[in-house]
Amino acid sequence: MTQPSDKALVPFVSVDNMMRLIHHVGIEQMLRDLAAYVEDDFKRWELFDKTPRVASHSDVGVIELMPTSDGEAYGFKYVNGHPKNTSEGLQTVTAFGLLADVYTGYPVLLTEMTMLTALRTAATSAMAAKYLAPKGATTMAMIGNGAQSEFQTLAMKAIIGLKSVRLYDKDSAATEKCARNLQGLGIEVVSCKTPEEAIEGAQILTTCTADKQYATILTDNMVGSGVHINAIGGDCPGKTELAAGILSRSDVFVEYPPQTRIEGEIQQMPEDFAVTELWEVIAGKKQGRTADRQITLFDSVGFAIEDFSALRYIRDRIKGTDYFIDLDMLADPDDPRDLFGMLQRAKG
Repeated sequence: MTQPSDKALVPFVSVDNMMRLIHHVGIEQMLRDLAAYVEDDFKRWELFDKTPRVASHSDVGVIELMPTSDGEAYGFKYVNGHPKNTSEGLQTVTAFGLLADVYTGYPVLLTEMTMLTALRTAATSAMAAKYLAPKGATTMAMIGNGAQSEFQTLAMKAIIGLKSVRLYDKDSAATEKCARNLQGLGIEVVSCKTPEEAIEGAQILTTCTADKQYATILTDNMVGSGVHINAIGGDCPGKTELAAGILSRSDVFVEYPPQTRIEGEIQQMPEDFAVTELWEVIAGKKQGRTADRQITLFDSVGFAIEDFSALRYIRDRIKGTDYFIDLDMLADPDDPRDLFGMLQRAKG
């Protein structure tokens, strides 16, 4: 059997190799690195192709494709969201992604993105908090203690210096899991019985729940002045976490308005509800937090440019390492016009 040529091979990062890479780099360092890559790409936001993700909805969840390009590289992520999966022993979210060279159209990276999405989501939250949270914020309420909760907490620790997290989930086993996982990682963990208790004394309120429904995780009277809300659970049509009254009192920052108005907290609000695009704050075109008593709200639904940043980081980071394998993915006949001849010769 003939060996594939170099042109046929695409680097592939498996879940096992992704975990090896994370431990090699260190999770907090990798969160800082990813935040830096996302921040760099937000600064050149205008270069990118932008479109709301392509979603296929069913009664039990959603399957989505998230594409973008900066003109030199093209990336996409396949991702699902199926809240009922947890009860069946499955992940709510799974993902994989691909990066390609725009000039040739050839893929240059294929990677798992279940683990990587958890990291990039948390890194993006903390990057936003750097611009929007009260200066010197040390305490976060983490409401929803599922698969994303530890990553969110560690990203806030690594990037803005969070010292304490107050945990709440309607499933106490999830809170116990999160508290156990965060033990010994240099952050004070307080397990709470109610969401009201969790937000007591917290300058950052993070909501990250999974149910695909209109929900009110934070009611209007729960949110006082001067806080930053990191709302990451509302990520598809028909799924929200915040009372509309909170939005009315907040300065709302979003990734890409045409997507967020369909999927985010602001789907509850009129089409002309005023929002600021986060990239404009990072690029110095608009202001983020301007006053001590201001309520800032990052209505985060996840956007393809963040995945592009994560793919770009992995492509750069695995060079010269053994954290990937080469997959024979691309046909490479001796004569580009003779694909059939290549097939026929493989018989022998």
